[in-house]
Amino acid sequence: MEKRETRRKDVAQKLLHMKGGTGETSYAKNSLVQQKAISLTKAMREEAITNLYSKKFPRVLSIADMGCSTGPNTFMVISEVIKSVENICREMKHESPEYQFFMNDLPDNDFNNIFKSLDNFKKKLSDEMEDVEIGPCFFFGVPGSFYGRVFPTKTLHFVHSSYSVHWLSRVPQGIENNKGNICEARTSPLKVRKAYYKQFQKDFSLFLKSRAEELIEGGRMVLILMGRRGEEQYNKDGCYIWELLALALNDMVSQGIINEEQIDTFNVPMYTPSPSEVRLEVLKEGSFTINCVEVSEVHWNVAHDHDDDDWNNNNANFDSKSESLIKCMRAVAEPLLITHFGEVVIEEIFRRYQAILADRMSKEKTEFVNVNISMTKKE
Repeated sequence: MEKRETRRKDVAQKLLHMKGGTGETSYAKNSLVQQKAISLTKAMREEAITNLYSKKFPRVLSIADMGCSTGPNTFMVISEVIKSVENICREMKHESPEYQFFMNDLPDNDFNNIFKSLDNFKKKLSDEMEDVEIGPCFFFGVPGSFYGRVFPTKTLHFVHSSYSVHWLSRVPQGIENNKGNICEARTSPLKVRKAYYKQFQKDFSLFLKSRAEELIEGGRMVLILMGRRGEEQYNKDGCYIWELLALALNDMVSQGIINEEQIDTFNVPMYTPSPSEVRLEVLKEGSFTINCVEVSEVHWNVAHDHDDDDWNNNNANFDSKSESLIKCMRAVAEPLLITHFGEVVIEEIFRRYQAILADRMSKEKTEFVNVNISMTKKE
């Protein structure tokens, strides 16, 4: 039984990677939602890095990005860290440290694309900081699941993870009766919701325990998770966008394009926690002090700031506005869907899915909700 569960977990982790390469539907070109989520937490990261570096002044500063994926977002946090630290060094007339950046993700992640982009990143950073002599920077790819140890004991100063820890290590057990759904949905039985939450508790606790062993005392960690505002386990803040994908799939079942068993055996290994659920697991694990927990929103129409009063008038032509969102979702979901449903139906799935998204965006103020948390490893 234990070997079977290990195999299931290995299969799930093999499939959980964003679409690689640099094509029109790749994650590298379609991760604006994630970019906005990162930009909204800039102040949180600056506080963490400034506080850490001003107290420790390590000669070698070691930073890990857990679930780094690929594309420009991979270097966004790295650039911020360097600029923050170099500003401190300049103000205090302190020698710049050497930087170690560890980029972690599952083995099937497109690490090659990251390394091919390094020279362009270094040139851009050098141009932006032309009057500053930056300390030496070293970059490492670290394949492996972050639900377990990835680094040696007490070797990291700062850990960052964005849009990764809400992905579970596997599809939860005991959700066979989640028929017609592909996630924790409005019509999911209570047993299914409990199974998803239990898997999140297990995985997140293991993530915290592993990072606690790898961080130095006083080390900092900032996480961005897709989540929900309220305490009720289901609401539209959570997996609503995946429920709409299920509508497209069920429509295809009704027309005989895919069979019913295929959708009944397809479930997305993802849980969107509330702020209190995140807090609870951190307190239960016990290795970290919570500095702050915040909630942020990114509109599905990522090109829109969603602060206008006249919603409908400012969001005409939703077929066009849903294009960036469907590309973003495709970059995330396509590897999972191809493996389960086959490549032949992929274009039709996303054609129907985009029509549903455009309809909902025209009628509702649709947002991704993020739970952001900053922590310090206890000394």
